[in-house]
Amino acid sequence: MEPQVPGCLRWSCRDVGGWIRRKGFPQYETCFTENSIDGRKLIHVTCSTLPHIGVTDFEDMKVIAQLVRDLLGVTEPSWNRSISLPRRDNMGLFLEQKSQTGHNHDLLIYNQFIKEQGL
Repeated sequence: MEPQVPGCLRWSCRDVGGWIRRKGFPQYETCFTENSIDGRKLIHVTCSTLPHIGVTDFEDMKVIAQLVRDLLGVTEPSWNRSISLPRRDNMGLFLEQKSQTGHNHDLLIYNQFIKEQGL
């Protein structure tokens, strides 16, 4: 059975900006919109990338990164996991591929990705 792919992947930059405002961070709406963060780019929003778009308050960074993970349904990689394991859970790996643009990425579905990757 195909897991539910987050609908936020289809969000525009304005949708993402509105989402961050509704989550209690209106001061960062322009950070997301001016940096063209759309739904597909959300998978790349982490505490490491937030300062590059203008979010520098550490407490806000932690909360926003968690909100993004919750929205996408992915888990934070454990700091003490084995380096032989994949960088992310299967959905996170799929979303990284889906975040890219192009015809093949648009048509990519979760079960196909899992099969092709041997996961």
